[in-house]
Amino acid sequence: MSPDEIKNILDQHAMWLVDNATGKRADLPRADLSGANLSGAYLSGAYLYGANLTDANLTGANLSGAYLSRADLSGANLTGATIAYGWKVVRA
Repeated sequence: MSPDEIKNILDQHAMWLVDNATGKRADLPRADLSGANLSGAYLSGAYLYGANLTDANLTGANLSGAYLSRADLSGANLTGATIAYGWKVVRA
């Protein structure tokens, strides 16, 4: 997936978070995002089932409410990232 494609998906997702009639939820099942720079990305509610986020830069990213089942986060930089586990919000 190219950086431009990722940016477009994130832009659409940001619009969806404000008004789900105008944008589109980030739907990235099994996407290869290994090594992607997603620092500061607001991915709350994104569908990332089985996504490959190996070595991705997720510094300061908001992943609360994101569906991360079977996602590979090995080696990912999660410094300052917000990830929700059930009712508990964890800041890495």
